[in-house]
Amino acid sequence: MTKEFNLKGHLLLAMPGMEDNRFSRTVIFVCNHDADGAMGFILNHKIKSPTFNEILEELEVEPQIIPENEFDADLPEVRVFSGGPVEQGRGFVVHSLDFSTKSSVRVGDLACVTATLDALKALVSSARPEDYVMLLGYSGWGKGQLEQEIAQNGWLTLPASRKLLFQTDYEMMYEESLRAMGISEASLSSNAGHA
Repeated sequence: MTKEFNLKGHLLLAMPGMEDNRFSRTVIFVCNHDADGAMGFILNHKIKSPTFNEILEELEVEPQIIPENEFDADLPEVRVFSGGPVEQGRGFVVHSLDFSTKSSVRVGDLACVTATLDALKALVSSARPEDYVMLLGYSGWGKGQLEQEIAQNGWLTLPASRKLLFQTDYEMMYEESLRAMGISEASLSSNAGHA
């Protein structure tokens, strides 16, 4: 794999002709891409169960008591997304760089990925990162698989941005990502070229 084709820190957008229904209209944040394969997280498939509170209960994580003078806002609702079909019982938090642990993996200058209990504890405390996404499972590709899928017109690619990664509603993420590329969903064809 050439260095120029490393998609770490990029978004993948499924083309309309995507044969695997699990990836229909998905936006995937690529966190790792090397000669051995790639790994990323679907950002726009919200799941109903388990909820964040159910995950906290299962793992026996209690929200930290926050003195009113230190933190005056309620804890926000944390949505849970399906990161992909691999290891769906495993949790990950993709978050901004203002929070990290020894086990956090940095993805360029945009985000970190943390898969430890520390990340969950941070989300229910005043130490939580400014931006974050909670995910169960991930998407993975073996050696050369992602490159082959792109060559077969399965994915469009674009560099991730803070706006698309953290500040765009998941229901609009596919359309907004296409808009960032200067194209519309109506203009896409499963037989079109690559961006």
